[in-house]
Amino acid sequence: MEGGGVKGIALAGALEVLEEHGYRVNRVAGSSAGAIAGALAASGISAREMVEILRATDYREFEDGPWWTRTMLGKGLAILSHLGVHRGDALAVWLEQQLAEHACPDWSGTFADLRYRDPDPAQQLSGPQAFRLVVTASDLSAGRLRYLPTDAGAFGTAPEQLRVVEAVRASASIPLFFRPARWRNAHGKTSVLVDGGMLSNFPVSVFDRPEGEEPRWPTFGIKLSAKPETNFGVRNDIRGPLSFGKAVVDTATGFYDRMHIDASHAVARTIFIDTAAVRPTQFDLSEDERELLYREGRTAATKFLDGDEAHEAWDFGRYVERFRAAGS
Repeated sequence: MEGGGVKGIALAGALEVLEEHGYRVNRVAGSSAGAIAGALAASGISAREMVEILRATDYREFEDGPWWTRTMLGKGLAILSHLGVHRGDALAVWLEQQLAEHACPDWSGTFADLRYRDPDPAQQLSGPQAFRLVVTASDLSAGRLRYLPTDAGAFGTAPEQLRVVEAVRASASIPLFFRPARWRNAHGKTSVLVDGGMLSNFPVSVFDRPEGEEPRWPTFGIKLSAKPETNFGVRNDIRGPLSFGKAVVDTATGFYDRMHIDASHAVARTIFIDTAAVRPTQFDLSEDERELLYREGRTAATKFLDGDEAHEAWDFGRYVERFRAAGS
C-alpha cells in the first residue's frame, strides 16, 4: 500500500471491497499512510472496522507541538531546530491506542505478534517474508532504504523485539512536516529515519515468490493515484534550476518503485485510486473530503475486480499465465 499522508481512508475503502469479494489479508507492506493502514490490517482489524476508525479520527490532533509552530516563523524555527514542525507523538499515541483496543486479545505491540505462518510447513521464510507486516523507512544517516522489522539488527535489536508503532512512526515521518525518528544504531550512533516514500513509496514486490516460481495467491498493490502512466516512468521537463531540482527529487523518490514495477508487472495487479483532490498534509479534512476518499477507494477496487468498459475484470489465472507462469 502506497503512502499518502491523510489519504489512508482511501486504502481502507479499497481493502473493504477486497474483503467483500472474499479476499483475506495475509501480509501487508506499506509506507507512511500505507504503513499505518497496514499495521491495522495485519493486526487483525477488519477493513470495515478500519474505515470506522479512520472516519472518527481528528487528523488535526496529529499536528502536535508548541503553540508557536502555528505561525510561519514558528514553523521555520521548528524546522531549523528539530528538522520538522510537528513532534509526531500524537500519531504514535493514537496508533498505539487503536492497536491496543482493536487488535487481537494477546497483542503485545511488537513484531513478535506478526510472525507469518505459511500454510505450507515446508516453506522456510526469511527476511521481510517472515512477517505479516513490513514497513519501509528511509535511513538518511546510512543513505539507504530500511525494511522493518527485517533491518532491526542495524539498530541493535531483534526483529521480534521491535515495536510496531515505532516502525510505523519512522515510516510516516513526512520530511519537514514531522520531526524525523532518531534511533540508536548498532554502533551506538544516531540514525535519522524519515518517510519510507523518500526511497520507496510503493513496496509492491516484497512478498513476491522468486523469479520462475508461480505465485500461490494474488499480491495486490493499492496506489493513491489515478493513472499508471502519470507515476511510472515519469518524464521530467527540465527548463531551469527549479525544474532541475524537482526532477532530481522525483527521480530519487521513484527509483526503487520503478525497479519493483519493471520486475513484477505491477500495473496489472494494482488498484489505482484517484486522490488528487486531497493533499497528503491536508490534516483538516472535512467530512465530505473523507467520504470522497473512501468512495474513490471503493470505486477503484470495484472496477479493478469486476472490470468496466475500459478494463477487463481481475483474473488470477490469466495474470499468472501472462506474467508469472513457471519457466516464462
